[in-house]
Amino acid sequence: MTSTIPTVPLRTLVQTDRTLRRLLTVTLVDTLGRGAFFTLTTLYLTLIVGLEPVTVGIGLTIAGAVGVASSLTFGHLSDRVSARKMLIVLHVVQGAALIGYLFVRDLPTLVIVASLVLLAQQGGGSVRSSVVGRAFRGEDRVRIRATMRTVTNVGIGVGTAVAAVPLALGTPFAFHLTMTIAGSLFLLSAVLVAGLDPRRVDVRREDPDAETPASAPVAAVRSPYRDPRFLWLTALMGVFGIQFGVFEIGVPLWVVAHTIAADVVVSPLLLVNTVVVVLLQVRMSRGTGTFSGAGRAMTRAGWLMVAACALWAGAGWIGGEGWGPAAAVIVVLLAAAVAHSLAEITSSAAGWSLSFDLAPQERMGSYQGVYGTGYAVGAMIAPAVVTMTAIDLGTAGWAILAAMFAVAAAGVVLIARQADAAEVR
Repeated sequence: MTSTIPTVPLRTLVQTDRTLRRLLTVTLVDTLGRGAFFTLTTLYLTLIVGLEPVTVGIGLTIAGAVGVASSLTFGHLSDRVSARKMLIVLHVVQGAALIGYLFVRDLPTLVIVASLVLLAQQGGGSVRSSVVGRAFRGEDRVRIRATMRTVTNVGIGVGTAVAAVPLALGTPFAFHLTMTIAGSLFLLSAVLVAGLDPRRVDVRREDPDAETPASAPVAAVRSPYRDPRFLWLTALMGVFGIQFGVFEIGVPLWVVAHTIAADVVVSPLLLVNTVVVVLLQVRMSRGTGTFSGAGRAMTRAGWLMVAACALWAGAGWIGGEGWGPAAAVIVVLLAAAVAHSLAEITSSAAGWSLSFDLAPQERMGSYQGVYGTGYAVGAMIAPAVVTMTAIDLGTAGWAILAAMFAVAAAGVVLIARQADAAEVR
């Protein structure tokens, strides 16, 4: 069953569940450091270290491939060893590697340091997902992931604001100090993770002498690689996850090069996304804790992304001079940002629900590792997909993206309906 456990108000759950409070605190501390650091990374490497932009791009691309592999590896490991201990180690590695950026001087050192950062970041994401899947049940898992996403956006927003200080000062010392503090926050998180209850977050080892139901061995040996339904879910959600790249990469390029809106409009559009996620992620995740609820949410996400693509493209059609056209472009861009952000919220909630409920409890780490890899691959190919479609082809490219998102959403909805029908039987 997907959601048979009675739920309590989220505020009550936060107040009474020590594990949840600890996870949310760790998420906030992590994202404060991440928001500050990654706002500075590219500029630090090019302006302070003096690396060429193409060198930075090559280094970060290689590191991204390491991150994809680590999502799988650490997801599997969390089914075999202590997830709590792994999170401690990964936080220490990430904190030390972030501080290690201060010693980057060339491409080889950049590849080593960036690979360690992304290894710990992506691997830690898979382990955290398995922790949530083990520590909570039913719709609570989706609500908690939604709350963690909200906290993530708050932390990154504050961290990004803090990064404005070294950017304004522009001195090597200001960059070095901020980056050292950001890395130290991950070391603090390692201490906080140590306070998690291993009985809640680590894989449960059954008594080998105890009797097990006839169906138990099947679940225990089930592998995500032999689960076509879950692999299809991973692939389709990875494709839909390219929408993150559309907002982060495609939208700024589109606004600057293909609309008459001022370049400064890009910043408010990104702020709209953050505000919408912070205010509505938890609220709009309600009701997605069942297969049917997840399917409905994904249906909405598909239509919202089609609408967002049409609006982004529409902003490029409006031309001319004067207050009217420019204002119209801004209105259309804001509408696109809202539709796109709502699609992000609803698709994320649907994906969390399905990835938890389609995974056997005994292999939660392995399944979450595979699921996370879908998003990691999507993030890796997103820059190429977005630039070759929307940016290079204009309206036709936006139409291709809209069709791609619609097909991916429809596939996920089909998986949800089949799972719901099988559960009813």
